[in-house]
Amino acid sequence: MYQPQSDFAGLFHAFTGGPDAIGPQLTAMMLEQRADSPLLVSAASDIALFPGRGAAPRLESFRKSTRGFIELTAVSHLPLALAYVARRRELAPDDLAWRTQLQGLLPHIARVRAANTEGMWRQHVNLDAFAGQEAKIVAMVHYTLSTTEAYIQRALADASLMDFDALVVQYLDPPAAVSPVSMNAIMFATFGLAYVDIAYRIGAWLRGSGIDWARVMVLVSGQSGRPTAGVTWSSNSMCNLVWRVSDGQMPADRLYVAPHAPGFSVDQFNDTAALASLEVSYRKLWMHTRTSVEVSRQMFANHPAYVFSPATAQDMPPIHGLDDQAACVARLRRIMEDPQQLLVNCVADYVIEALQRNGNRPGEVAIPGFTNVDFSTLA
Repeated sequence: MYQPQSDFAGLFHAFTGGPDAIGPQLTAMMLEQRADSPLLVSAASDIALFPGRGAAPRLESFRKSTRGFIELTAVSHLPLALAYVARRRELAPDDLAWRTQLQGLLPHIARVRAANTEGMWRQHVNLDAFAGQEAKIVAMVHYTLSTTEAYIQRALADASLMDFDALVVQYLDPPAAVSPVSMNAIMFATFGLAYVDIAYRIGAWLRGSGIDWARVMVLVSGQSGRPTAGVTWSSNSMCNLVWRVSDGQMPADRLYVAPHAPGFSVDQFNDTAALASLEVSYRKLWMHTRTSVEVSRQMFANHPAYVFSPATAQDMPPIHGLDDQAACVARLRRIMEDPQQLLVNCVADYVIEALQRNGNRPGEVAIPGFTNVDFSTLA
């Protein structure tokens, strides 16, 4: 078996070998000199601020670990569920399991209808971002449940309604004469509402954390959403959110996306030793990356520099108003067909921009498919 010639291998490891090698030693020196720099780490469902020099970290949670996310996402999944059942039926037309799947949704719809009250949204979900909008959310959910239940009942009596041609024109994207609000619009609206809460809370938490944006070390660590998604600045909404909240004070090149690095969860914050070890590993990862950047700037100072410019929501169609359903649906299609995109990217840049404009007031974010619809008249 081939082995590198030992003298060449020795030279190789002198630079990039163990902790005594030149490269790791420089990284270790930089780590010590900047040990008091704040470190901000975002993982799949949580974000943590490590102030530095062993100070206790602060944590905020988002997505699945927070109030309202599952409730709204459950509603947004109804149109997807029917589309998935339709695809199953298309692939196996003689298999009647599709009927069982549709029938299985009906008890869930009935139970959610009973649970869907203003009191549930106001007292159980209890989110500042939804304050004053609980009645409208109840009406939107009721409309979605009723429309979906009626379509399922019709499809069980007439299987042709589960052909995609029929599903699209009578349920997902019908003309107003058939259904006043499409399920495509509902999907966008529920995504939007869920992300308004996330962006509002994380934004407020970041602003209230006293972060030194010029010195902060930022990592977006581990898997975010689908395994293929969120691995670049433009495809990871957290990058844009952190940068916009800093009002441009954070140099964009201080944020690194590290999809293969370990994530963390709120449960780990009960284990002080494990958390300290995790902070060390995150700081080493960030500084190892930074060492190369800073050395390069010195080595090649007489040549044109690489300048990182944040790219957000790359190629996402701009939304030109509350009635621009074409752009909203184009965004929904993009996130489902582009494996690089986090699902939330269909609304993230739109919501972040709106919150930045209005001073982080979630109730003033106008959401297509929600703000412009009076669901109380659609019983």
